[in-house]
Amino acid sequence: MDINSIAECSIESKEKYEDIDFKEVTTLKQKIIQVIRHIILAGISFITFFPFLWMFFNALKTKDEIFSSRFNLIPSSFKFDNFINVFKEAPFEVYLGNSLFVASVEVLFQVISGAMIAYALTQFKFRGRTLLFGIIMCTYMLPSAVTYVPCYIMLSKVGLIDTLTGIIVSNLSNVFGIFLLRQAFLQINKSLIEAARIDGASHFKILWRIIFPLTKPTFITFGLISFVTYYNEYMYPSLITKSPEKFLVSAGLRQFFIQGGAYGIKWPEVMAASTITVLPLLLLFLCAQKWFIKGVGDSGVKE
Repeated sequence: MDINSIAECSIESKEKYEDIDFKEVTTLKQKIIQVIRHIILAGISFITFFPFLWMFFNALKTKDEIFSSRFNLIPSSFKFDNFINVFKEAPFEVYLGNSLFVASVEVLFQVISGAMIAYALTQFKFRGRTLLFGIIMCTYMLPSAVTYVPCYIMLSKVGLIDTLTGIIVSNLSNVFGIFLLRQAFLQINKSLIEAARIDGASHFKILWRIIFPLTKPTFITFGLISFVTYYNEYMYPSLITKSPEKFLVSAGLRQFFIQGGAYGIKWPEVMAASTITVLPLLLLFLCAQKWFIKGVGDSGVKE
């Protein structure tokens, strides 16, 4: 092959190389990666959601179907009576109402107290501010079980044992909420706060009219996390309350295991009660998921 032929081949190869649309190749590669990513996320979502799906369908089965050797996710016939029997055999509406009431009141007080403390730690300049925040965070390292006995003794002295008020009073503040709100308040542009102070705005007005709208997703995120935590709480409320009419939903679920002994557990009704228990949390998350995701991912400076 002579030099001219080699040169012509090189020119043709260069032209073919230049004809390749690398944007299309990159776009195709990105689409493949995106599809793989969605498949992985769909698989993780299914694995996460499957226990709830299994619980719901078991709530519609008979006891024989649940313990059948053959795995059938969908029951042969839907036994909606299991949900009705839950309320017939136990005052489950009382348990559910107690949990919703206690969790809602606790969240309300925790949001208010957390916002006030976070505002003081970020907007007030005083000696020992960093030390005070460090002490507050140190209390977060203590296991919650350490506080059970002291709280029980104090509540017994003021006559709040076996009351919902005793549970609420024990959880009027939340260290995690103080930390979360403080971090959100630090991201707000200080010029907005200074401008409001020059206009004569009070601390309450600054907190309510400026800081709260800018950090609303963080407030909702903290409220949602706190509500789920105290709605599901079992150990401490069981220590404080003894009367069935004061039980929270977690203690109410335990009654289905106690009744009938180990071999007489009515598993379909247990699954139905568990489904009813989870339902408020699912509805709450569906309503607040937009704000929850924004509150978790929002880390920019508020202008």
